[in-house]
Amino acid sequence: MKSASPITGRVVRLADDVNTDLVLAGEYLNITDPDALAAHVLERFEPPVADRIGPGTILLAGRAFGGGSSREQAVLALVARGVGALVAASFARIFFRNAVNLGLPAVECPDAWWDVADGDELTIDLASGTLTRSDGTVWSFPAPSPFVADLLAVGGLEEWTRRRLAIADRT
Repeated sequence: MKSASPITGRVVRLADDVNTDLVLAGEYLNITDPDALAAHVLERFEPPVADRIGPGTILLAGRAFGGGSSREQAVLALVARGVGALVAASFARIFFRNAVNLGLPAVECPDAWWDVADGDELTIDLASGTLTRSDGTVWSFPAPSPFVADLLAVGGLEEWTRRRLAIADRT
């Protein structure tokens, strides 16, 4: 198993019940270019948060992040926008799996939801299952399974499969 490097970024704090329609509105589902999708991430939030989301951003949300329709495009848009990781009190199950499949780390850490503020800097260490704020405060979460850690380390299921097929071709 290849271990993913720790992820450090600034927090953009969201609310409870941020569904996939809020992450990426349904009217954009006919777009296939990930960069074009990224331009529409969270654009309907008031006050606007989209302008604060860029490479390395860690999105922090409350309960049921990613509920609603099971569209993979919502996660793809976050990845294309450069979001480094997601931390939430809880995730909708299929959204969580879409995040893993597309190589976007998603961490359930309900305690952090109460204590981390918008703009804080966090470091996520998936291997040790720790989330550390720049002031030294540490929260724990269940580290991903070896298989999920492998998927995240290589950027998702598609790249993991390519690598497995390349190994099989050499044998």
